[in-house]
Amino acid sequence: MTRYILLTAIAAFTYLNCHAQDYNETLKKTFTAFDTTQDFTKKVEQSNKLTMIAKKWNSEWTAHFYNAYAKAVLSYMEKEEAKRDAYVDEADKELSEAVGILGKDNDETYVLAAMVANARMAVKPQARWQKYGKIFEENLQKAKEINAENPRIYYLQGTSKFFTPKMFGGGKKAALPYFEKADGYFAKETDADISKPYWGKFQNAFFLKESKGDE
Repeated sequence: MTRYILLTAIAAFTYLNCHAQDYNETLKKTFTAFDTTQDFTKKVEQSNKLTMIAKKWNSEWTAHFYNAYAKAVLSYMEKEEAKRDAYVDEADKELSEAVGILGKDNDETYVLAAMVANARMAVKPQARWQKYGKIFEENLQKAKEINAENPRIYYLQGTSKFFTPKMFGGGKKAALPYFEKADGYFAKETDADISKPYWGKFQNAFFLKESKGDE
């Protein structure tokens, strides 16, 4: 009987280990394919795959997290206003799912919440900046209180400054210190573990280079 219990435990452990490995490999491959292409059609294709992953592995917070990230990114790339808001709606829903599974927010969910708020604001900047600009800043501050070395905090602050007109305190020179700070923290990260978000590194490198150029 003891041997039977032991064999059952080993079989269960092996199954769970293979299940986790299969999930992590699938998620990482799909996320990488999404994040490294600039072709909108291909991004939509990989985003749809992330949605399927989130449905298949519904109890994994990272599945919903990366699906939310993908939908937020697509909202920036989409041209039709209604579709942009629809993508943000999906991002909001998926992020809520991730937080619900975790049981509480962490620095990464706060950072993504800031990104989603910014995506919502970007659909109608003049009408929404006051409400969603505040939400953006509040979420980044909450993230910083948990982990001040999260590079995505400074990457998002940098992009916000980058796209703000110079007359309002923005522009390349204003954004540069944020991208430089993010770059230092990105250098400490690894992409070995998909459960530890690492998005933003190559995007930050692009904006860092752009910010060093002439305004």
